[in-house]
Amino acid sequence: MDDDFRIEPLTAQYLDWVRAQLTDYWSSPQIISRGCLHQADALPGFIALMGDEPKGLLTYHIDDDECEVVTLHALIENIGIGTALLKAVYQVAIKRGCRRLWLVTSNDNTPALAYYQKRGFQMIAVYPNAFTAYRKLKPLIPLYGIDSIPIRDEIELEICLQE
Repeated sequence: MDDDFRIEPLTAQYLDWVRAQLTDYWSSPQIISRGCLHQADALPGFIALMGDEPKGLLTYHIDDDECEVVTLHALIENIGIGTALLKAVYQVAIKRGCRRLWLVTSNDNTPALAYYQKRGFQMIAVYPNAFTAYRKLKPLIPLYGIDSIPIRDEIELEICLQE
């Protein structure tokens, strides 16, 4: 398989694909982080393309001097798509003068915790039982996740961009 891909800013041309990916991977385009409900299909982002085929997606939200990675997903793993998407948003955050790039994941997502730490993110907070409240906003959030681990806690990770 040819592993060549390119990263481009997300455009309306891919909106149907984006909605399908968000629904397949997160049950809907609505994503909750730190109690904030994001409509991820309306956020700016980047797409990874192999030829004309989308193979990865990152959405983000900038608020004041903070850039949050709201979603990140690569359809093909271990060829650098996720890392390239993170580099693209990192550059946006720097250009916009953000002091940090941050994200959250759930306690069951041990592969993501390892992935982000290998790319320079540091765990800075754990919010116990956050998903109890989140299920009131988004009932589609499952009770159990990866390896049948109960989805309970939200874990925040960040990269400091400015001292």
